[in-house]
Amino acid sequence: MSVIVTIILVAGNLGLIFLLMTVPLGLRTVRVSRVIKADRKRLWQALWPFGSDAGWSGEIVCAEPLDGEGTALIKLSWEGRDGRPIERKARFDDVAEGSCFSMRVIDDTALDPSFWADYRETAELVPDGDATRVTLTQTDRYRGFAFLIFRYFAMRRELGKLQVWATTGKYRKGGWFEHPVSQIGFALVSAFILWPFFGLNLGGLALAAILTSVVALHELGHMAAFRLAGHRRARMIFIPLLGGIAIGGRPYDSRFEVAFVALMGAGFSAFLVPLLIAASGFANGEGHRLAATLLATLAGCAALFNIANLVPVWKFDGGQVLRQICPGPIALALASFLLLSALLALGWRAGFSPRFLLVAGAVFSMLSLFTVGSGVRPRHELKPIHAFDRLAVAGALLAVFAIHGYGVLWAAAQLM
Repeated sequence: MSVIVTIILVAGNLGLIFLLMTVPLGLRTVRVSRVIKADRKRLWQALWPFGSDAGWSGEIVCAEPLDGEGTALIKLSWEGRDGRPIERKARFDDVAEGSCFSMRVIDDTALDPSFWADYRETAELVPDGDATRVTLTQTDRYRGFAFLIFRYFAMRRELGKLQVWATTGKYRKGGWFEHPVSQIGFALVSAFILWPFFGLNLGGLALAAILTSVVALHELGHMAAFRLAGHRRARMIFIPLLGGIAIGGRPYDSRFEVAFVALMGAGFSAFLVPLLIAASGFANGEGHRLAATLLATLAGCAALFNIANLVPVWKFDGGQVLRQICPGPIALALASFLLLSALLALGWRAGFSPRFLLVAGAVFSMLSLFTVGSGVRPRHELKPIHAFDRLAVAGALLAVFAIHGYGVLWAAAQLM
């Protein structure tokens, strides 16, 4: 790619990350409304947490009033870090039987109370002929558009499923967004978006497809780590152009679990890179030059993508790992400096220009500033990491870095 195209791609990604995760939006209200052909009283029994059909979606297990002032304990089906259902203490205001109610979350066994400080949700049911107009609203303080957009589509999905339930009496699990076919479609869209940046020819399409496959393999490593850590479910969400996200089935329980899951993204591919290098050498020895080049390109892209994810940026895998294994801020700063220096030195050794490496260092610094403190605090501190586990993760980080570093140098020697 040319320098101009690279700058456009990097600047576009930085701008998009800033808009999605960092830009302060203040208090925002999301409102979704739908007309559902069902009796208003029946819909009230489904939406009101104390209603006879409150468990229609399986989300609410039970709700118990705690006092006569509208405070209640709601037990959810979502799994907490201890494997038990998450419990929320909520307060209900402006309750009009059969018509509307408002709810604020006071406490939560999964998330820190600060997460719910500005949160408020309401439900309103109004007759509309022989149907009922259901309006859901959620008000909260946001940083970035990502969570705002997520809540909008989550509320739309809830109303859609409520309509199906009101019609059929059955709750339909899942949705089109996380369906495997949809995710494959998003991966294809991502590849076609990347295609022009590599050149509108077969070689550019191959590079775009290879990079998309590398992203999928990386997230597959995170998913495998979630399952090994005891999560009953794990899924992958593909985001065109930005990459993918692996999501576990419950909150993290320990610092070791965070470090292990973060490292396994690059760790999984670290098993594949040597195999790809060997396969490329074998294909070249047999005279299959095109296959050897494709395998070398795949190995190089996998090594470069995964080692780039080890940069000590707050939300990147490398930053996640270092924050768990470094015992204090001084150790964390020193380890981050050493890891970033090693990455830049590797890039210089692979043949990247000093100017490009300086720009890359500046981009990583900006990403760290964009994403610092953007995580959600858990209700209770994660279980501490033991000294042996700390050393084991540090050793694994060095091993993964060495394997991918060799893959980058090998691919650069073969392809450049």
